[in-house]
Amino acid sequence: MAAVRQVVDMVKGGKVMKIEVLGTGCTTCNIAEAIVKDAVAKSGVKAQVVKVSDRLEIAKAGVHLTPAVIIDGHIKSAGKIPEIEDVMGWISEMKV
Repeated sequence: MAAVRQVVDMVKGGKVMKIEVLGTGCTTCNIAEAIVKDAVAKSGVKAQVVKVSDRLEIAKAGVHLTPAVIIDGHIKSAGKIPEIEDVMGWISEMKV
């Protein structure tokens, strides 16, 4: 259903932000993912949140420490749990 929504948004001209949460499934990575999802919900932005747990994919992204957050290809955080205020700021900054 999310894929259909993304296609509809693109057809209507709306940009869908891609937010990747990189982590191997540890507690801190799961917390980071929950914070990102909460920030997206509170911001009201159209975003696709993707969890990346494959170590090779994480390395290909240029990330050496997890959890990490990448928004539209830009690494915003690595090696720590982001604060929700920071994530909200990144979302606001990237949707301009």
